[in-house]
Amino acid sequence: MSIAVEPLLTSAEDAPIALTAEADSAWRSLFFFNVYRLVGAGVLLLVTTAWGSSLPFGSRDYPLFVWLTGCYCVFSLACFALIRIRWRFDLQLSVQVAADIVSLALLMYASNGISSGLGLLLLTTLAAAGLIARGRLTLFYAALATIAVLLEHTYDVLHFDASVAQYAQAGLLAAAYFAVAGLAHTLAKYAVASQELAAQREIDLENMAQVSEHVIQDMQDGVLVVDGAGVIRQFNTRAERILGPLWGRRDVPLTEYAPAIARRFETWREDDEGLQGSSDVSVHRAVGARLVPVGRRRSAGAVIFLEDLTRIQAEARQMKLAAIGRLTANIAHEIRNPLSAISHAAELLQEEPTTDDTVKRLITIIQDNTQRLDRMVNDVLRVRRGDISHRESFKVVDYLQTFVEQFCQIQKISPELFEVELYADPHVLFDRSHLNQVMWNLCRNAARHCQGEKGSIRVIVDTEERGAIVKLDVIDDGPGVPADLRSQLFEPFFTTAAGGTGLGLYIAREVCEANDAKLDYVETESGGQFTIFCKADSKGHD
Repeated sequence: MSIAVEPLLTSAEDAPIALTAEADSAWRSLFFFNVYRLVGAGVLLLVTTAWGSSLPFGSRDYPLFVWLTGCYCVFSLACFALIRIRWRFDLQLSVQVAADIVSLALLMYASNGISSGLGLLLLTTLAAAGLIARGRLTLFYAALATIAVLLEHTYDVLHFDASVAQYAQAGLLAAAYFAVAGLAHTLAKYAVASQELAAQREIDLENMAQVSEHVIQDMQDGVLVVDGAGVIRQFNTRAERILGPLWGRRDVPLTEYAPAIARRFETWREDDEGLQGSSDVSVHRAVGARLVPVGRRRSAGAVIFLEDLTRIQAEARQMKLAAIGRLTANIAHEIRNPLSAISHAAELLQEEPTTDDTVKRLITIIQDNTQRLDRMVNDVLRVRRGDISHRESFKVVDYLQTFVEQFCQIQKISPELFEVELYADPHVLFDRSHLNQVMWNLCRNAARHCQGEKGSIRVIVDTEERGAIVKLDVIDDGPGVPADLRSQLFEPFFTTAAGGTGLGLYIAREVCEANDAKLDYVETESGGQFTIFCKADSKGHD
C-alpha cells in the first residue's frame, strides 16, 4: 500500500497561520472594546438628557457635557469603519485610548472635576487596552491618564478654587491607573505565553495525528476505530480491502458496514470487566478481529484490528515450504556422495569383460536411475541456492536466433520446428543465463508435447504498455494442459512426464521473479502457451 505522506507541521511553517489567527483575535478584541466605548458614551448621553441637573454629570457646564458625549458617540461609530478596513492596528488603538483619556478628562471638567467620579471609567479603558495590546504601551497609557487627571485638577485649583486636598484623591486614582496597567501587562504576558504554548501543543497534536494516520495506513492489518456508540471514526485502506469500500465516509454505524463485526463488538463491549477472557474473535473463515479498548473501560469504544487469515495462512505455508526446502536441500546434499559412488560402481561393472547381457541391462537401469536422481538433486539444490540475478540489457531478437540454433543442435531436432514471429524489436533487462534457463525449460516441454511438424513451436515477441513491457510467448501445437491440472503447473514436484522432477516450471517462475519478470500459462483453445512478461530497457543499448 502506498499512501501520500504529508509534511509534519513546525512552528516556522505555521508562523503565517499563527500570525493571521493572532491578528484576527486582536481586531476582534478592538471591535468589542469600541462597542464598550459606544455603549458607555450612549449611556452617559441618555442619562444626562433624561435626568438633567439632578445628576452630578455636567453640573459645571451642561451643554459642554452633552456636546462632548455626542461627539464621543460619533467618534465611536467612526472607529467601527476604521476597524473594518483593518488599518494600522497599533495606531488605531493608541488614538482610541488617547481619545478616551482626553474625552473623560473634559467630561470631568464639565462635571465639577475629580469629585464626579468619571475618572474611574479610565480604569476599564486601561485594563482593556493593556490586554488588547498584549502589554505593549500599557504603562504609557497609564501615564497619559495620570497626566490628564492631574492637569484637569490643577486647572480646577487655579481657576475654580478647587480643594488642594483633592490632590490626594487624584494621586490615589493615578496609583490605581498604574496598578491596573501593571496587572493588565502581567495578564497580557501570561496570555501571550499561554497562547504560544497552546499553539505549540496544537502543532504537536496535529503532528501526532498525522503520524498516527500514516502508521495506521501503512499497517498490514485492517484498522477500524469505533466509538462507544458503535460508529466508525477512523479506518485504513487495508480495512476497506478486507470488508469493502467506505468511499471516504466516516461516522458510519458499524452495524451498517460490517454487521458480523458489530455483533461481536456489542458482545465484547457488554463484557466491560473482561470476564470472557480473550478479545480475539473470528468474524468468518477469511477474517479475524482483535478488539482493543481505547480507554480504561470498553464502553468508551475500541480499536478493531482486522487480520486477513488467508494472508497469514499463505505466510505460514511459505514458512513451511521454506523449512521443507532446507530439509530437502540437506537431504539432497547428503545423497550426492552415495549416488556418485553407485554411478561409478555401475560404470566399473559395465567395463568387466565377463559381464553378460542380463547384467548389462541391469547396469543400464542403475545408470538411468542414478542420472535421474542426479538431475533431481541438482534441481533441488538450484532452488535452495536461489541464484542472484545479474540483469543486463540485450536485444531479444539476437538472443532468440542464437538460442534456437543452440537448442536445436543440442536436442538434435530440426530448426524448421521453430517459427519466430517478431512484432517488435525491443531490448530487455534480464539475466541472460536466467532467461536461457527459462526458455530452455519451456522449449523442451514444447518439443516434447508438440506434433513435431514444421512451425509446431512458435516464439512470439511483442510489447505492451507503450513498450515498457516485453511479452515473450512460447506456443506449441500439442494437446495443451488439461484444465484440472493447470492450477498445479507451477507447484514444486508436480509433473506429468515419466522421469521428470516436477521442478522445471517452478524454478522457471522463481527465476523470472528474481528478474522482476512474470511467467504465466495462458489458456488457449488448442495447444499450450506460456508467456514471459519482463521489463524493457528504454535506453535501448547493447
